[in-house]
Amino acid sequence: MATTMLKGNEVQLSGADVKVGDIAPVVTVVAKDLKDVQVGGKNEKSQIVVVVPSLDTAVCASETRKFNEEAAKVENAEVIVVSMDLPFAMGRFCTTEGIENLTVGSDFRAKAFSKSYGVLIASGPLAGVACRAVFVINADGIITYKEICPEITEEPNYEAAIAALSLAAPVAQASSCCGGGAC
Repeated sequence: MATTMLKGNEVQLSGADVKVGDIAPVVTVVAKDLKDVQVGGKNEKSQIVVVVPSLDTAVCASETRKFNEEAAKVENAEVIVVSMDLPFAMGRFCTTEGIENLTVGSDFRAKAFSKSYGVLIASGPLAGVACRAVFVINADGIITYKEICPEITEEPNYEAAIAALSLAAPVAQASSCCGGGAC
């Protein structure tokens, strides 16, 4: 069973142990407007899935603001922040913080994302919420980057995650000037 730390104390994680190179499980989370959001699987864009315990903490809020600014600059990529927060709280957070470049998704209904990606905290005071993690999924639905933060109270490696997203993002096809022929 995978583990991480919470203020220096080991906590167990439960769920599937997905790895880089695996096909990303397709799961549905709930957007702030209560619509379904698909995470994982084949897509037109690459995805960076930022997992946080709750947007109602300083570290999670800071991390979400950072990914809203930095990862959203990557073309042909989608940024999704997943937590157990209720969709209404996520909407309020986005409005208050001016978060407009990413999608927030709640895993509160069945914890399907957390179980499918192995980030559900199974022990300790935060049992039942997700740990802090980042996954990059390319357009073919393959996990190309995974970081389970070793300490839940600390932010992820932004540079490595955004570099992995940049590598995973599909390059936009330039249209031909001659309708498909050589110029």
